Amino acid sequence: MTGGTGGTEASGERSVAAGGGIGRVNTGDFVTQVERATLLPPEALTVSPSGLVHLPERTQLFVGRTRELALLDEGSGIQVLCGLGGIGKSTLAARWAADRMADHTVVWWITAETPAELDAGLADLARAMQPSVVGVLPEDALRERALQWLGTHEGWLLVLDNVSDPADLRPLLARAGGGGRILVTSRRASGWQDIARTVALEVLGQGEAAELFTGFCDADDGLDALCAELGYLPLALKQAAAYCAEAGITPRTYRELLAAYPAEMFAATSEGGEAARTLARVWQVTLDRLADTPTAVSVLRVIAWWAPEGIPRWLLEPLGTPLEVTEGVRRLAAHSMITLRNGELTVHRLVQAVVRADPAAATAAAAAREVATQLLRRGAWYAVDGAGRRVAVHAEALAGHSDQADDTEDAARLFEVAALFFRLDTVGARALPLAERALNSMRRILGPDHLDTLRAVQHLALALEMEGSKARAVELLEDGLAARLRVLGPDDPATLEAREGLARVLREFEPTRAEELLAENVDHFHRLLGPRHPDTIQARYELLEASSRGDLDVVLLEELATEAEHASPQDPNVEARIKRSLALALAAAGETERALALAENVIEDVRRRDGDTDAHTFLSRLIVVHVLMLGGQVDRGRVVGAELLEDCLRTVGECDLTRLVRQQMELG
Repeated sequence: MTGGTGGTEASGERSVAAGGGIGRVNTGDFVTQVERATLLPPEALTVSPSGLVHLPERTQLFVGRTRELALLDEGSGIQVLCGLGGIGKSTLAARWAADRMADHTVVWWITAETPAELDAGLADLARAMQPSVVGVLPEDALRERALQWLGTHEGWLLVLDNVSDPADLRPLLARAGGGGRILVTSRRASGWQDIARTVALEVLGQGEAAELFTGFCDADDGLDALCAELGYLPLALKQAAAYCAEAGITPRTYRELLAAYPAEMFAATSEGGEAARTLARVWQVTLDRLADTPTAVSVLRVIAWWAPEGIPRWLLEPLGTPLEVTEGVRRLAAHSMITLRNGELTVHRLVQAVVRADPAAATAAAAAREVATQLLRRGAWYAVDGAGRRVAVHAEALAGHSDQADDTEDAARLFEVAALFFRLDTVGARALPLAERALNSMRRILGPDHLDTLRAVQHLALALEMEGSKARAVELLEDGLAARLRVLGPDDPATLEAREGLARVLREFEPTRAEELLAENVDHFHRLLGPRHPDTIQARYELLEASSRGDLDVVLLEELATEAEHASPQDPNVEARIKRSLALALAAAGETERALALAENVIEDVRRRDGDTDAHTFLSRLIVVHVLMLGGQVDRGRVVGAELLEDCLRTVGECDLTRLVRQQMELG
């Protein structure tokens, strides 16, 4: 019934009267105010979504991930696939969901990088379930209907791809209930502990990487080297394979192009490829999110110049206050740009390469290289208990990532120190290129007659000798000695050092001249420093060793060892060196027990001073193996040698020292 004023009244029991814009509904019992109401057709109240599927196009090539697939199968509720961008999270999620469609009533994929994208994906789900509401309900109402359905039904699967922040999911999780499963992919490695169980993705194995590449490009020339260069990262492998296939080039050629034109190749994609999914773009999103934490960006730019693994946190301390550095490292780890383990950082080698090659930040990259150099130089000064070896590894990587023409004086000095660390660890093959680069850069920067340049000549010659290039070592040492005599004079310590180095190399094929040089040094040290100085004692030991032409005299060595104990000032390295030789001489003379006692004593002294993993400690332990073998205790010698070999391999890897240990055990 309609009133004269245009109002409405209900005329029957529980009847509905409509007036104007349906501003209110009057049933006769009560009045309900309805603002902005929308009439829905009856079928809108019925939902039949069974078999509804929305997933990305199924990739035809899928390799590996057996462990991760099993973990997803074993899981329930909410799980998160997390890891570095490009590592294959979305591919894995899509494959797992596609293979489990029969187990779920609804399988729905939502790109959920932002809350707005998540809401839009839920609204799309409501439209798919109820096509009749398309164009009728607003977005927020559609989202609400999807949430209501998820909260009251079971057996569904949502895949939420590329979630940026765990907090973005809390409204959904509060409404969706536990009737279905949610699989999340995210670069965020932390923040999920109260929400879901995480499954962290690693790079592919070597064989899996090769299989993925050849699935896109049937070429294998240089394939293993390229896979290693790309760090077995799925996105990089796909990008490279597609480019090789389209350009008709081999993996070897691609690797050469990558070395020569890194920025261009990281941005390159095949025709029709998605530009946003190239290596040059995929991590930029994360870097943009980290821009509000400048120390995080600084840390990443610095470590881009170092080795990808075994980065000690203490090297980064000067980059800010303890809190700033900790926060920077934390944010990088939280966004999967680095991983943390036992106080060390690891970063994927391609993340490093992309950061170094970013054409938009060339100035920042160059500045970061200088900071990386200075931090390593500082680390070399503070290196203790094997830390110098780690500094050397990162300096070696820095040298590999930069051009010699760009070396500063700091860089040249760093490479010289790194070569020294490798030489002390008897890893001559790694010392040699660093020593040569240090010398070349010092000659350019400081001049050929600078004292530090002359010292670099000495270090390069010793590295050459270690690698068996004795003729070139002698040539360098002859030139170096002549230069020091000309520039510094005959009595300068640097001149005496050069003469001793030359004599050491000459001992093998010009023993008489070597003895003459060493005798000359002894005279100089006696006159300049006196008989009790450790340098004088060491010079006498060098002469004794060169003139013995075989087994050293026990009596003379005992005299030198006693003098080394009472040297002024004391030099424990000289004392340890003489005592090691004395232990071997005693063993050769049949005094095995005295030799063992002395050798064990030396080990304890060196270990207390230099630590368990120092090269001097390992060398002292090798003397024990030698003594046991000389004394006929072969089985015991092999047991001690095996323990030493294991420790050496774990600490420094294959090197001259490990070869000496094996050789000694075989001789026994």
